[in-house]
Amino acid sequence: MSPAPVHTLPFWQQTPEALYAQLQCGAAGLSASEVQNRLARYGPNSDAPPPSRGLLRAIGRRLLEPLSLILLGAGAVSAVTGDNVGGGIIVTILGLSIGLDTLQEGRATRAAEMLRQSVALRAEVLRDGAFRQVPVQDIVPGDVIRVRAGDIIPADALVLQADAFTAGEAALTGEPYPVEKHPGVVDAASPAEARNALFRGAVAQTGEALALVVGTGRNTVFGAAALVLGEAQQPSPFERDMHAFGLMTARLTLALVLLVLTAHMLFGRPVLESLLFAVALAVGLTPELLPMITTVTLGRGALRMAARKVIVKRLASIHDLGAMTVLCTDKTGTLTRAEIALDRSLDADGSPDPRAAQLAAIAADLGGDRGALDTALQAAHPEAAQGWTLLRRQAFDFNRRLGSVLAEHSTASNANGDEHETLSQTERLLIVKGAPEAVLPLCTQRRVGDQLLPQGDAERAQDAARLRQLAQQGLRVLAVASRRWAPQDAAPQELEESGLVFEGLCAFADPPKPSAPAAIARLAAAGVRLKILSGDDPVVVQRLAQQMGLRAEQVLTGADIAQLGNEALAVQVQAVDVYGRLTPDQKARIVHALQARGTVTGFLGDGINDAPALKVADVGLSVEGASGVAQAAADMILLASDLEVVADGVEEGRRTFVNILKYVRMGASSNFGNMLSMAAASLLLPFLPMLPTQVLLNNLLYDFSEIGIPFDTVRPEALARPQVWDMHGLLRFAGIMGPLSSLFDLATFAGLLWLYRATPEAFHTLWFMESMATQILVIFIIRTRALPWQDRPHPALTASSLVALAVALVLPFTPLAGWFGFVQPGWDMLGGMALLVLVYLLCAQWLKGFALTGKFG
Repeated sequence: MSPAPVHTLPFWQQTPEALYAQLQCGAAGLSASEVQNRLARYGPNSDAPPPSRGLLRAIGRRLLEPLSLILLGAGAVSAVTGDNVGGGIIVTILGLSIGLDTLQEGRATRAAEMLRQSVALRAEVLRDGAFRQVPVQDIVPGDVIRVRAGDIIPADALVLQADAFTAGEAALTGEPYPVEKHPGVVDAASPAEARNALFRGAVAQTGEALALVVGTGRNTVFGAAALVLGEAQQPSPFERDMHAFGLMTARLTLALVLLVLTAHMLFGRPVLESLLFAVALAVGLTPELLPMITTVTLGRGALRMAARKVIVKRLASIHDLGAMTVLCTDKTGTLTRAEIALDRSLDADGSPDPRAAQLAAIAADLGGDRGALDTALQAAHPEAAQGWTLLRRQAFDFNRRLGSVLAEHSTASNANGDEHETLSQTERLLIVKGAPEAVLPLCTQRRVGDQLLPQGDAERAQDAARLRQLAQQGLRVLAVASRRWAPQDAAPQELEESGLVFEGLCAFADPPKPSAPAAIARLAAAGVRLKILSGDDPVVVQRLAQQMGLRAEQVLTGADIAQLGNEALAVQVQAVDVYGRLTPDQKARIVHALQARGTVTGFLGDGINDAPALKVADVGLSVEGASGVAQAAADMILLASDLEVVADGVEEGRRTFVNILKYVRMGASSNFGNMLSMAAASLLLPFLPMLPTQVLLNNLLYDFSEIGIPFDTVRPEALARPQVWDMHGLLRFAGIMGPLSSLFDLATFAGLLWLYRATPEAFHTLWFMESMATQILVIFIIRTRALPWQDRPHPALTASSLVALAVALVLPFTPLAGWFGFVQPGWDMLGGMALLVLVYLLCAQWLKGFALTGKFG
């Protein structure tokens, strides 16, 4: 299969004759035999599906993560050493975690099918001298296609003929207004400005057109955007950080195990006993519940986010949303309503006056016009045509860029039912509406209030200035004019559109969502900076940014970005928040440039042109009702296209991550402290400080105590800023709280040996109980930066912790004590242990602030 034809210039900058020569075709289209040859050369007009990664490959990728390998090894060793229950629990936990994660992300494999459903199935093509319906995938470069209102355009093509043809390209360019298409050569770099080109995936709104197919399949604007679905998903920030944490844990585990094993061998301890103890230390250091805690916490976060109208496709994206520092968003449908509305109606002098819009609404209603601006006029004045009758209609002409109606007012009532204002002063009225540059030259007078004044050069200059001012505000403008028609004159076949009275201007906008400014302010307060990346006119985007309260002094366009290298762009994106006339790949370049400076970048979009940026962003957000390709590329789908929902999601993402971090901190400090104590004691004591089975039981009960963490509460200050992994902070926390725990463990050892003269069995029992009490009770201290009674834990965490502690303290007094090598301790020993635990908790409360922040206070 050969590549698509190479065009030295964009096809819309070339003449049909030049393209005929390049494509070796003509205006008469292709023959059936030629089509078969071209299908063999260029391939079908479709997108290659993303490569199938398979269930086993997806599971294998997760099993190769460092933490997964550690847990698999720990489970296997536990089983080999006789702890089949412990080994089975570890492997089961890992299997459930990987299974839930794989299932949650499995929906993304349907991307290719969603993409295929978002384009036309058949198209009308000129073959062998006649138009016929053919499957879209059979269209090739050189075909001539006919597109009518309602059709989805099947390929990129150059317009050859057009009859009142407009296309909706919002999903491709972000432009909310239908775009008028006509033949000719356009000297523009951006597809959004190519008025002579049709693009695959756009929707024909009005009229019909003949066009020469230039690009098919992946060699189209649509195909280039969709191609990103086949690219491998890069690891997210959360996945990268989990990988780094796993490597750090693996290094610490290996180092401590080798150190202990070597020391035991040097001290002449039995090899098998030393090996079993080293393995128990490895299992003790391993946070085997981390994958399950992570998946359950993220899964609960996904349920909470669903209640807040956010559907999570990729669980890890919940953390990434909470860590997000920059949110890039499209304009249409996210910041604006994606509904063209009448913004204002002005008289000929620029003063607010409803007359122009009412007259235009009458013309739209009686003339049967169904364009976006006509629909907005009728929505603003639904009763305008009441009492009016159509006598003659001159349809809107896209060459003249205006249309007119001759209407008769059949009653004495006014057009809109307003008693103090009458639209019609005569029985018959010619109403003309269209582009200002087409309507204004036909006017000889202007209406200001109740007066008719002459329309001269000075007035035309004022009108031109006013039109520029409205354009700078991002408004689309329609001019309205009229002329009285003598009642005795018959309606002619051709309406004479001259000697008109300029009635005024109607200005239209895609209005911003009322909730958007408050949501942007809420995101800013949470440390998330907003940037607008749009394919729309830069003037329109800048005006919207100003309304949203964003920095809009500087706007970069697609043409500007095309001139910048990646390093220069990475510098520019730090200062610029508003971008217009962007192509899909330029949006993705901006996201990459932001990521290059270390930001966690989100992207919110709903169009085909947003798919590349959605794919490469750290967290991609789309909306319900978005194009299929956008939803397929996104990590989350918002059920309400509103930034308030994003702000809610950011808060939920941070809450979820804070609870994951609690487990990591608790596990890192407690496991490290206990294993450090056992490693030191094993070298100083004539017997093992805790039997391997007791080490595993200790670890299992401690993990059980923390299963309530996913449900725990989070203080508001923890949600105020982006939450990210801090490996140095984790090491500092473990390096302070772990040795603190070891210090009290060593005090326990000293008391048991020298004060109570404890036997090895009593030593094992008391230290097991002390270890469980300090590990579990300190959860209530280090889970929050506040005082424990000021920030109470969730009942689920309280219950799981106290149940685990009760089991640990009661077990030595039950018949099961012998199974684990426990004996009943004396009450004096228990009293000493309780005092030591209390002092430890007070010290932990005093030191936790320094462990968390590196500063006291």
